[in-house]
Amino acid sequence: MTQHSIEPLHTTAPVVPVVSVEAGGTVYAGLATRTLAFALDALIIDVLIVFVGAVVALCLSLLDIPSEIRAVLAAIGAMVALVWSVAYFVFFWSATGQTPGNRVMHIDVQDADTGAPISGRRALVRLGGLVLSAIILCIGFLLILFDRERRALHDRLVGTVVVYSVDEGPALKPTPVPAGENAALSSAATATSPSASPIAR
Repeated sequence: MTQHSIEPLHTTAPVVPVVSVEAGGTVYAGLATRTLAFALDALIIDVLIVFVGAVVALCLSLLDIPSEIRAVLAAIGAMVALVWSVAYFVFFWSATGQTPGNRVMHIDVQDADTGAPISGRRALVRLGGLVLSAIILCIGFLLILFDRERRALHDRLVGTVVVYSVDEGPALKPTPVPAGENAALSSAATATSPSASPIAR
């Protein structure tokens, strides 16, 4: 009786296809991501205001200043804090479309039509709309949950969208594999597949 020898099969892990992000594959940021980004920005603004205020208060405590002047200085400090808060958002939205909080969360504020950062004037109007969204029981923010492009009230007012940054978002940035290497891996997988393994009979 002739015995058939069966050679062991050699298997390899399947080759994972290379995933690419299309140019038109825009992913809009949701309410949770935008809320976290805004919270980070608010933290940065508040920390700087508190730090500067503490330093100024310490300096004033060393001087004999009448209470009337202290009240005026306090009002000026409050105005400076307001200007700083407004300038923070207007500058970053109009310069790069990303505040520090947005950068951490990998999102951009863009013009809905061109995808470019908005102008300083539109950024200022958008900030006013953001305040309006918060005043009316945050209904302006809840529109994000129902809008196809995840736009809040202030986005609709100035024609902006908030999208994930393809350049920085790790979830949207696939690791490129050279074409030659991918082809070689595919050939190796085919050669070592069960259907291609020789069996002596």
